Amino acid sequence: MRKYAEVARWLKETDPQGALYDFHEPDPISRDDLLRVHAREYVDQVLSCTVPHTIAREIGFPMTESVSFRAQCATGGSLLTAMLALEHGVACNTAGGSHHARIAQGAGFCVFNDVAVAVRAVQAMRMVRRVLIIDLDVHQGDGTADIFAHDTSVFTLSLHSEKNYPVRKKASTLDVPLEDGMEDDEYLSILEDTLKRVLTTFKADLVFFNAGVDPHHDDRLGRLALSDQGLRKREELVFKLVRNEGLPLAGVLGGGYSYNLRLLVNRHSNLYRVAAKYL
Repeated sequence: MRKYAEVARWLKETDPQGALYDFHEPDPISRDDLLRVHAREYVDQVLSCTVPHTIAREIGFPMTESVSFRAQCATGGSLLTAMLALEHGVACNTAGGSHHARIAQGAGFCVFNDVAVAVRAVQAMRMVRRVLIIDLDVHQGDGTADIFAHDTSVFTLSLHSEKNYPVRKKASTLDVPLEDGMEDDEYLSILEDTLKRVLTTFKADLVFFNAGVDPHHDDRLGRLALSDQGLRKREELVFKLVRNEGLPLAGVLGGGYSYNLRLLVNRHSNLYRVAAKYL
């Protein structure tokens, strides 16, 4: 959990004059925005910190006031990120990517599905019609896939470790399961071919990019074998292909699990280093 504050601190320390990164502080997401995606009972349980123990256990931690408030702010951050991306072309959240949260409950360290809530909000405001979600977290985005399962206005693309969590996966619009131990070159080749095909066939108004760094070979919860350089090339490839199509890109942090906080923050920093080139 400490990585979120450390990523924001890194951004401020590496750009003290604000020449590269313009910070915006989001409002906590509204209940009405949450209810476009999540079940009323579950939303109220989170907001009142009365989540049943069985659900809290699936999420991975108890629902305290601080955890609830953080989830509201992270989700508000993804909505603000979408709106800023539509205005400026590129924007990134210093949190977000909670793609295991389902309609009726959270799971896998995810309370609210921030990207799904943000997508529904900007659609409701008629800022966009069609959204592409590129999920490159090492784990399949089952919650996001399930939420948009019958909605042709949202294309969910997930490249993930085939044998990793969750055991019971939900069908994305396009799933690309990857073999254990896959390294940079093969991964990047598959990603490039897949993303070019998707961008040709699905005409989006906005792209969300879940830039989880858990495909790294040292990640505690990953099963792939990307290097630091491979993760950087991944971010560069996504931004290049999406921005060359003239599409606004909203980035969210996604997963990353390491005992070495400095190395973890450095891996996440690639998202912002690359994004800064496109502002």
